[in-house]
Amino acid sequence: MKLKSILVASLVLVLAACTNLDEKLYDKVEAGNYGKTPAEIGTIVGRAYASLRGFSDASSGGTHCYPASEYVYFLTALSSDECVVPTRVGGDWYDGGQYLELHRHTWKSDNKVIWSAWKYCYAGISSVNAVMYQVKQSDLTDEAKTNLFAELRALRAYYYYQLLDLFGNVPIITNFEVTELPANSTRAEVYAFVESELKEVVSLLPVTGYGRMTQNAANTLLARLYLNSKVFVNQERWQDCIDACDKVTGMIEQNYFASFLTENQGSREIIFAIPYDHKEGTVGNYMASMTFHYEQKYAFSPTGTYQWCGNGMCTQPGTYRSFDEKDIRRKSLLFGDQINLATGSVIIMPASGSPLTYTDTINDITNSLQNEGARLMKYEVKADDAWERDNDLVVMRYAEILMMKAECYVRLGAPANARPLVEQIRNRAGLSTPDNIDLAFINQELKKEFIFESHRRTDNIRFGDFFNPWWQKGATAATRGIFPIPVNEMQKNSKLVQNPGY
Repeated sequence: MKLKSILVASLVLVLAACTNLDEKLYDKVEAGNYGKTPAEIGTIVGRAYASLRGFSDASSGGTHCYPASEYVYFLTALSSDECVVPTRVGGDWYDGGQYLELHRHTWKSDNKVIWSAWKYCYAGISSVNAVMYQVKQSDLTDEAKTNLFAELRALRAYYYYQLLDLFGNVPIITNFEVTELPANSTRAEVYAFVESELKEVVSLLPVTGYGRMTQNAANTLLARLYLNSKVFVNQERWQDCIDACDKVTGMIEQNYFASFLTENQGSREIIFAIPYDHKEGTVGNYMASMTFHYEQKYAFSPTGTYQWCGNGMCTQPGTYRSFDEKDIRRKSLLFGDQINLATGSVIIMPASGSPLTYTDTINDITNSLQNEGARLMKYEVKADDAWERDNDLVVMRYAEILMMKAECYVRLGAPANARPLVEQIRNRAGLSTPDNIDLAFINQELKKEFIFESHRRTDNIRFGDFFNPWWQKGATAATRGIFPIPVNEMQKNSKLVQNPGY
């Protein structure tokens, strides 16, 4: 039995749609003699990249492993101070309390959302290992293999960075043919693995390539690793973070929302993104449908033909009003009256007869009104959007490079060096920059700049906010800085040791 069958309940080596390195899509890859030519290898490597989009795992409780939508995205967002999925009137979105657990930091090892993130990462790792095995068997030259292996190793390091951040002590698996059950590696060992893999391959990676692990993407990932080094391995590496950032070339777009358009692949700010295109059969990018109210369709389409919406995720109270009124990033959130394009009047919610007016308050997390909470509006929305959105998911962009450097300069006692970096971000947002740049300011600026981009939980932990009480959440134990290894995985593998505190 292959190790992929041991670690992942459902083997996800061949996805419904696969993308090669220049984004053309292909069907399933056959084994046997396939994969001998460079063109065939290209389609196989595309399969590894396609794993980034995730999957729905109906065979293990209907979990959704989508980084652009449910569960994988929910895990980081709902456990941060950024957003929440409240239980709404009538029990809507209660779902066994799994979302309330994430908000309150009372999760247990049987939470399906946590399990989904584990499965997502290991499905991706298994896919990469399988592709590396097939490339190794190919007739490509040694040089061609080395370059492909570099890209695949960097992609695998991306998945292991996620596991390092979320779970800490996880098995390191690099051989597709291994059948022995794996034991945990320590968080320090996983950290060292991610660092060594990226440092060894970075010079062999392509300089450019949309949706690929380029030199810029690898150096950005290294910078993230060093930025959070104190959390991960209790070692400050602020200067190493700055040095990694200095190796990244790029720019910020003057239009903040250029990176979030439906056709956002033209953004010069994006360093790494996961491509989506519903016409090519991609799946998993439907977060807009998870956040908008059921009747929001009439605000986007006069005929109400916009896709069904689920009225789930929204911001935590006070998030919208924390933005300066002049801050263009405030438009990342949908707030206030929603106007029916056909009538010009405020939409009425049928269930209550009340106007659809999004608020910045939530009175009761266990019995929220349908219109409470501002909604996600960062990615462009069009009236003719399909259920599967076509916006590519932004994973890394150059603004992060500027903010990582700025934070490190402040932590090193050189806030004057941080100011011109922050100033670029603030100028684009339409705001002036304060004279005093301190960590409290950096923390809040990160929340505004990267809202709904899966950064916030990691930032909360690094700044210490994660462990403090916030809206309808008490103090959090230090051991909850990482999640428990899912009980389902513990039951399948007797060599796994549960994380402390669980």
